[in-house]
Amino acid sequence: MGTFRAYIEFYLKQHPSINNTEALIIRQLQPTSEGLPLEIYAFTQTALWKEYENIQSDIFDHLIAIIPEFGLKLYQAPSGTDFRQLAITTSERLEYN
Repeated sequence: MGTFRAYIEFYLKQHPSINNTEALIIRQLQPTSEGLPLEIYAFTQTALWKEYENIQSDIFDHLIAIIPEFGLKLYQAPSGTDFRQLAITTSERLEYN
């Protein structure tokens, strides 16, 4: 996790849309039963909402894509839809066998 945090800091310091004169903090939060949350605190070069949202989305798209390179996995709590799909898939498998 430490290497991933260092990567995020390096990546954001090189990112042309991040304001490097402001605070840049990447830190682990308190571990939970779901995993180890990570907080990213940075400022963009723009205050325009749509541009900000696009920059944030691009950064998280990149970080999500690179996570497996660090031997890490994302966690998302399952929803009711996930359980319904699992039940359908399991039922189909039982019928097929």
